Amino acid sequence: MAAPMTWRRLVYSVYTPAVAGVFTRISDRIFRARDRRRGSSVLLLAPLLAEADPSPSRAVRPSGSAGDQSSGDGLCTHFRWMAEHVPAFRVPGTHIHILTSPDQFYQAMKDRIQTAKRRVVMASLYLGTGQLEQELVDCMEDALQRSQNHSRSPDLKVSILLDYTRGSRGQVNSRTMLLPLLRRFTSQMRVSLYHTPDLRGLLRLLVPQRFNETIGVQHIKVYLFDDSVIISGANLSDSYFTNRQDRYVLLENCRDVADFFSDLVEAVGDVSLQLQPDNSVSMLEGMVHPYNGNRQDFSAVARKRIMEVVNTAHVRQQLLSRSGDSEDGGMSEGEGEEEEDTWVFPLVQMKPVGIKVDEQVTQRLLRDAGPDSTVFLTSGYFNLTQAYMRLVLGAGASYRILTASPEVNGFFGAKGVAGAIPAAYVHIARQFYSQVCRLGQQERVHLHEYHRAQWTFHAKGLWYYLQGQDRPCLTLIGSPNFGYRSVHRDLEAQIAIVTENEELQSQLQEEQEMLYQRSTEVSTSTHDQEVNGVGD
Repeated sequence: MAAPMTWRRLVYSVYTPAVAGVFTRISDRIFRARDRRRGSSVLLLAPLLAEADPSPSRAVRPSGSAGDQSSGDGLCTHFRWMAEHVPAFRVPGTHIHILTSPDQFYQAMKDRIQTAKRRVVMASLYLGTGQLEQELVDCMEDALQRSQNHSRSPDLKVSILLDYTRGSRGQVNSRTMLLPLLRRFTSQMRVSLYHTPDLRGLLRLLVPQRFNETIGVQHIKVYLFDDSVIISGANLSDSYFTNRQDRYVLLENCRDVADFFSDLVEAVGDVSLQLQPDNSVSMLEGMVHPYNGNRQDFSAVARKRIMEVVNTAHVRQQLLSRSGDSEDGGMSEGEGEEEEDTWVFPLVQMKPVGIKVDEQVTQRLLRDAGPDSTVFLTSGYFNLTQAYMRLVLGAGASYRILTASPEVNGFFGAKGVAGAIPAAYVHIARQFYSQVCRLGQQERVHLHEYHRAQWTFHAKGLWYYLQGQDRPCLTLIGSPNFGYRSVHRDLEAQIAIVTENEELQSQLQEEQEMLYQRSTEVSTSTHDQEVNGVGD
């Protein structure tokens, strides 16, 4: 006699992509009603392809925008408006280093964990469970042990922020990787697991693991060691340490920037579930539970806690800027002699709790890009929001957009419905390219695809070249993909770096050229071939 079918087994048996699409649309309507637009739920993470966006018309750029200024006006004037919205940290450009490979990224983290004296703060979607990830955990264990050996009251604190759903997937997962450290160094260790408030009630009960991540995740990637910080789009997983191309920037000895991101991760951690030594989770006292508590109350508390960090840093930096006397300039000791020729603007996007700073700044950058400027924009998953698409097609700047070819998409060759994701992104790119052609903008907007045997592509961000300049003066780098999920669903953070430092500008140019050199420009025939190839 067959075993009785439980409710969960019944749901799994009928859970098809079509049903996934229904759940996605229901959650969109319930939780994001104010942002609802036709076709807005394109490709959250699962291969759910929504109806094509309508063709955007050319946007009207306001007169007197930054894009109308010539390069002779100076970077400070050109991007001064950013400091009105977010903190502006001035740092020496010589303290910023562009890392170019997964191995550099991995080694930089290991080296700095081993020498950390006060704090290690790491925010990621998840921590993998392989040998390379274990070596990273071992580095943290060694650093914590040294701190204990050298002091009765150890100074080193380790704080880890991960996504609850992704970090809890499977029997062996991010939580089980970190439990030995948490049990051994309870007073020095904190593991926070963010849970989106949009995954609750019947939706949380019925949507299976992996698919539940489509509702929203903690997607910030920040790796901080004392006063140095790496901002990236890379997760803590073996492929990101070996053959998955991403972007990484190291800000060395930039204390104020490190303090900001440490405070930001702490704030998100405060409204997250806290992992306990017995593998249970609980909320801090006084905090609203993300899926058992009231949805509006959770958002209000989270927004207040996180914006306290942003607003406090913003006010402080404005006061320092106006006074012209910043004591040590926000730098560690011994740095005061160096020229502060670079500005770092942290951009946070957390639409589920009502924070949309990154979206507003990114839209302004795209809108203000002038006719003689060039923007190189990249995303591992090409799925621009309608608003970003309208701005790209309606602005005056030249755009060169780089995305993953099907064979370097992280889902290429995957089993089940996930295997359809590369073809879905090809479909979206083809729709976008068709709009470019219909508007006659092929000379201004170019689409490129990244190719590299045995590698995958996960880089995101942009490089901004002002009129008459052969090196970029601005870059966006961090976790956002410029897609629907980044804007509406997930927690994201990136930085805008504006620099007058020629060496740093050269580093940015070399990074951009390195990525684009492995690409081919897209044509109509390119997409026809890819659709046929992926379907084989």
